[in-house]
Amino acid sequence: MAEISARDMPTVLPAHTVEVGTEPLERPVRNSVGGWPFLDDADSWPECFCGERMALFFQLDIPVDIEHFGGDHLMVFHCRSHNDASEAELADGRLVPRYWDAPQPPYPRPFWRVLLQRNVAVPSTEAEPSVRALPLTLSPLVDTPDSRGLGAQAFKVGGTPSWAQDPESYTCACGSDLVYLCQVPESMEFAVHPGLPEQPYSVGADTYNLFLANEVYLLACPDHCDPAAVWPANQN
Repeated sequence: MAEISARDMPTVLPAHTVEVGTEPLERPVRNSVGGWPFLDDADSWPECFCGERMALFFQLDIPVDIEHFGGDHLMVFHCRSHNDASEAELADGRLVPRYWDAPQPPYPRPFWRVLLQRNVAVPSTEAEPSVRALPLTLSPLVDTPDSRGLGAQAFKVGGTPSWAQDPESYTCACGSDLVYLCQVPESMEFAVHPGLPEQPYSVGADTYNLFLANEVYLLACPDHCDPAAVWPANQN
């Protein structure tokens, strides 16, 4: 990837690191690994194509200084039984209609669901049963791009992605260009309760991973055409 001159350096965009706490949660909070999902009344707990309810890996409120998405509530669900990488399907240069439900060969539908919801106030009465409920803390980050235009490699919201490979860009089926929102670092592990089935291709029996533990870049529709209009780009 070619280096860029100082005058062409990208603007330092508002960003926040996301830190995982160690004290287990005993009640619903809006920023959490696992926990009680804050689902809109119109949405039910997502299910994988296999019929298994997806695990809530994490959820958080997007800080108000993040353009397009400030104040939204982000939730990332992923099937514990199907652990794979995402692969975009395009039509006429755009992601296919309802790409969040489109086939992911060899699977008939995706094994994940990422939701951006607004005005959600009430948590589910049931907690995520697999991923251990832990608090998340968001702290402001000065995410200054390096000489290649890459941001910090961290669990973060906003800022500039740290693309492990070439940058990716997608156009939503509605016609809007997706905007980078959040990044999950490569090999991040999510602790699970003892005695659960081991996730395929995971690092250990007591942790689960997202998308084969790839670095995950969440790209979302700035026009909010659908709460699920978010694409998880994977790189390593």
